[in-house]
Amino acid sequence: MSALYTSALAASAEAASGQHYPQGTLFIVATPIGNLADISLRALYLLGMVDAIACEDTRHTQALLRAYGIDKSTGQLIAVHQHNETQASQTVIDRLLAGQRVAYVSDAGTPGISDPGARLVAAVRAQSLRCIPLPGPSSVTTVLSAAGISDDQAGGFVFAGFLSSKTAERDRMVLALAAETRAVVLLEAPHRMEALAIALASLGERAITVGRELTKQFEEIATVSAKDLPQWLSQDANRLRGEFALVVHPAPVQDSAGQDTRILKLLLEQLPLKTAVKLAADITGEPRNTLYQTALDLKSANTV
Repeated sequence: MSALYTSALAASAEAASGQHYPQGTLFIVATPIGNLADISLRALYLLGMVDAIACEDTRHTQALLRAYGIDKSTGQLIAVHQHNETQASQTVIDRLLAGQRVAYVSDAGTPGISDPGARLVAAVRAQSLRCIPLPGPSSVTTVLSAAGISDDQAGGFVFAGFLSSKTAERDRMVLALAAETRAVVLLEAPHRMEALAIALASLGERAITVGRELTKQFEEIATVSAKDLPQWLSQDANRLRGEFALVVHPAPVQDSAGQDTRILKLLLEQLPLKTAVKLAADITGEPRNTLYQTALDLKSANTV
């Protein structure tokens, strides 16, 4: 057991032990996305007092607990990950029905957001059992806070998470992002980041804030244009290391006709004319005949 967090454990008991932790409850606990010091006092206390911890990776969670000086036996850890979440949920439900308190943690951040946990929560709620969330670290809100997007720019944001690993499907998803005027948050793994950067380059001058290794020792945050993102990555081999969270900034405000033409041009660069017109009509709501004529005009002017 580690002595580094001895005072933090004492503080967590003082701050959180007087609160109510009902039996037969699933506690959804956010854990650090990199920096161990980001754990909350309530999370520290609860992870120590629950009867069992369901987790994405038992080995990872055991190491996390030991770093905080929390001692749990192997029998108190339940593996609940993306490959067994539906079946393992019943194990958790059985413990809850027996009156136990169970925490759920993913490997990093807030469970159920591009991490396992959502199916478990749904199964627990379907049994009319209680779920209590303990808020904390999230790569989504972390990267958004560093992107510098003001309220009058954003109009909210869209969380898209991980795009498809298949090239054609990923390209289609990026084309759809071109029509999204709000900020969009994406996540990506290091081995797929180059391919994502190439796909996002089609967004041209649209700004992208890249968060790499957020909260960790070699954290890097930069804002570049989409077209320059591949070059930015290639300038330093270390930039392909670590996990990524990205914000595609809101699109500049344009008149609706100009926006429709921009979307159509992007689609025409990647798709046959009829397919591009159909998809543009689905995205913008404009009549196909109007868009078809615009597409012909663009082709004849050699602008696509």
